[in-house]
Amino acid sequence: MAMTVPATRPANPRFSSGPCAKIPNFSLDLLADAPLGRSHRAAIGKEKLKAAIEGTREILGIPADYKIGIVPASDTGAVEMAMWSLLGARGVEMLAWESFGAGWVSDVVKQLKLDATVKTADYGQIVDFATVDFNKDVVFTWNGTTSGVRLPNGNAIPATREGLTICDATSAAFAMDLPWDKLDATTFSWQKVLGGEAAHGILVLSPRAVERLESYTPAWPMPKIFRLTKGGKLIEGIFVGETINTPSMLAVEDYLVALDWARSVGGLQGLIARATANAQTIWTFCDERPWIANLAEDPATRSNTSVCLKFTDSRIADGASFAKAVAKRLEKEGVAFDIGAYRDAPAGLRIWCGGTVEQADIAALLPWLEYAFTAELDAQA
Repeated sequence: MAMTVPATRPANPRFSSGPCAKIPNFSLDLLADAPLGRSHRAAIGKEKLKAAIEGTREILGIPADYKIGIVPASDTGAVEMAMWSLLGARGVEMLAWESFGAGWVSDVVKQLKLDATVKTADYGQIVDFATVDFNKDVVFTWNGTTSGVRLPNGNAIPATREGLTICDATSAAFAMDLPWDKLDATTFSWQKVLGGEAAHGILVLSPRAVERLESYTPAWPMPKIFRLTKGGKLIEGIFVGETINTPSMLAVEDYLVALDWARSVGGLQGLIARATANAQTIWTFCDERPWIANLAEDPATRSNTSVCLKFTDSRIADGASFAKAVAKRLEKEGVAFDIGAYRDAPAGLRIWCGGTVEQADIAALLPWLEYAFTAELDAQA
C-alpha cells in the first residue's frame, strides 16, 4: 500500500546519538572569541577552561565540594581514568545492560583482572539495583546509549554506602536529574546532550572519591594520561583547568557557547523539558501504531535522549536488513542522518532527542518514518 510522500521535512535532519546535533542556530561565527594559537596555560586559556568547569557546576547543580576536571579521550577516557585510579581497593560489582556498559565490564575483568561480580540485563531491560551490594564499588551507566534504557532515579543507591559509585553518565548529563549525593565518580562528554565537539571528557569526583585517590595506590602501572595524584595528593590543577594534555581551545569555546545557550533555555530543567518533549513525541507515535515499539520494556526506564525503537510487524522477513533499509531510505531522502541501531544492539532505529534537537524536527521526521516503513514493506513483498 503506497503512502503519500510527506510534505514537510525536518529543518535539521541530524538525529545522531553522538556526536549530536549542534545547538539551534549554531554558526562558526559564535566561536570567534576562541584563543586560537595561544597556549592553554596562558592566562586566557586557563580562564576559558575554568569557565567551562564552573559553568558545568552551575548548570548541573554539582556540589561545591565536588571536583570537576576536563580530561582526554572523551567519556571513554574519563571512565577508564576513574576505573584505573579507583578500583581494586575493595570488591567490585559491574552492571551492564548495553554495549558500553559491557565494555567497562570487559576492561575491569580482562585488563585490570579484578574478580568482579558481573550483573547484566538484556537490551530493553535493566539490572535490578535492589540486588546490588553497594558496600562494594559499583560501576554502571546511568543511561544506556545503545539500548535506550536508563536508571529512572537514584533511590536504590544508599546514601550510607561503603563503596564508591562510578557512573558513566555521558548521554544523561544535561538531560536527566542526576542525584550527586549518590554518585562518587561521574563521567560524560561534551559531544552528547550539548552537541559539543569530540575528544574531551568530564570527570566529576565526590569527596569520598578524592579520599580514595589519596589513600589508595592501585597495584597496576598507571599511564601518565590517567594519573590524578602525585605524592599521594590529588593534582588540584586538573580541576581548575590545568589539563593533563593539551585541549582544543576551539572545542572549549564551542562548549562555552553551548553552556550559554543552555542558560538561555532555562538551565538544567529547561534542557530536561526539551529532551522529554522530544522523546514523548516519539513515544506517543509508537503507542498509536502496532508496527513499532520502544526497545525499553518498562516505560519508567525509557531514555529521553537515545530513544531506541524496534519494528514489531510480523510481515518483516529479516529484521536487521529491514531496519537498515529504512534508515538508508531516510538518509537518502535527507530527513534523518545516522539513526540506525548501534552495531551491537538489536535491529532497529535510534533517534537522538537531547535538548539541542527541536521538537518540530522530531514531529516532521515521524511521518517520514511511517512512509519509509511502508515503502520497505512494499519492496519486500
